[in-house]
Amino acid sequence: MNDMNWLAIYPEILLLAMGCVIALVDLWVTDEQRRPTYWLTQLTLAVVAGMHFYYFDSTTYAMQGMVVADPMGHLLAAFACIATMIALVYARPYAGVREMLKGELFILSLFALLGISVMLSANNFLVIYLGLELMSLSLYALVALRRDHAVSTEAAMKYFVLGALASGFLLYGLSMMYGATGSLSIPEVFDVISKGIPNKSVLIFGVVFVVAGLAFKLGAAPFHMWVPDVYQGAPTAVTLLIGAAPKLAAFAITMRLLVEGMIGLAADWQQMLMVLSIMSLLIGNLAAIAQSNLKRMLAYSTIANMGFMLLGMTAGVVNESTKWGDNAYSAAMFYVVTYVLTTLGTFGMVILLSRQGHEAEEIKDLAGLGKRSPWFALVMTLFMFSLAGVPPTVGFYAKLAVLQALVSTDVTAYLYLAIFAVVVSLVGAFYYLRIVKVMFFDEPTDTAPIAAPADVRFVMSLNGAAVLVFGLLPGGLMALCGQAIVKALST
Repeated sequence: MNDMNWLAIYPEILLLAMGCVIALVDLWVTDEQRRPTYWLTQLTLAVVAGMHFYYFDSTTYAMQGMVVADPMGHLLAAFACIATMIALVYARPYAGVREMLKGELFILSLFALLGISVMLSANNFLVIYLGLELMSLSLYALVALRRDHAVSTEAAMKYFVLGALASGFLLYGLSMMYGATGSLSIPEVFDVISKGIPNKSVLIFGVVFVVAGLAFKLGAAPFHMWVPDVYQGAPTAVTLLIGAAPKLAAFAITMRLLVEGMIGLAADWQQMLMVLSIMSLLIGNLAAIAQSNLKRMLAYSTIANMGFMLLGMTAGVVNESTKWGDNAYSAAMFYVVTYVLTTLGTFGMVILLSRQGHEAEEIKDLAGLGKRSPWFALVMTLFMFSLAGVPPTVGFYAKLAVLQALVSTDVTAYLYLAIFAVVVSLVGAFYYLRIVKVMFFDEPTDTAPIAAPADVRFVMSLNGAAVLVFGLLPGGLMALCGQAIVKALST
């Protein structure tokens, strides 16, 4: 554990090296469609994803114990690579007609993914913060990529200011944890807390600030104020990049900090997560009903879904017993992975329906899609059903897994929490079903043909099929998540 062990970070080294290579290659690319840059980026992402799958079963410490390459990190990193690949497939035609198709789009996406990968493998407070800032700075720049677009620039400023505030919260919380435990290493913090809390008041204050910083990155209420504005203001291609892979990183650092490092304080941070989840479910679902802008509605949907995911995180420790932990945390991991899969498709559909001079951002822009393109209307219906938790889509099984984790604890409070989540989700189903109604029963306001490249159509169809197949056969993915969580917590 005390050696450098470069082998553990080969995927991150490759990602960094190829990011630099692609930045140099792009200087000589004259093709307006940026094909060499695009395909080099996709090849890099595919290779890095393959490396993470190859190393899935191994657990290796590196960089003097500051980095851990374990199954949870490998699996989430592979999914993050795949999510970025899909996002760039959807984004390229959209960016091409908006003067955004530049090398920066691909290079910043790679560096954002590198930040995500660093967070996924962090075993030290400083490494977590390093990855977080690398990812955040790349995303800030991506939001502002359309420099001549006032709305995007405003969204980038909001994101930057509030993101800096949240990073300050997290950093302040981590500094208090260091002051109370005398270590920046997550395993050492765990040992100090498990042997006896030296200064509990300082630790609790630290946990409060850490949870606040994590809640911002997840987009959980009441730290959600940036989500609707940034989702609506950012170019849709960038909204897709923000709403997908970074959620996996936010889940991972929540696991690393709260579960792997501060499980001894679970009684305190689980109560905070309960409040966050209840507020997120209420605010997200109720506010989404009033939205007419599709991207803003999906932003509030994100808040509600992150609230549902946090429910799983609250049921890991019950009466100081961790026997429910594997089930609860694997359900939460499965939920966030399947949410990312679904959100890729929903924002991808917004991109697909957009064209030069027209942003398909309003719910009314989906009117009559069932007549214009029955296939894509069906695919969008699958995405809406999945977000609403309607069987047989994967969203139904994801919600069911979290509810089972709550109910299996046999604690009355968790039973009431599960009932509350079901009731609020039923209320929230209204705005998802409204989209389906608009697509199939409203007259089209736009009769222009839906023009999209063959690769976008293929990936969109594959995305819709995955939502259905994983809903019908969820066992394999759920087992992978369970295996990753068990191995991560046993090391």
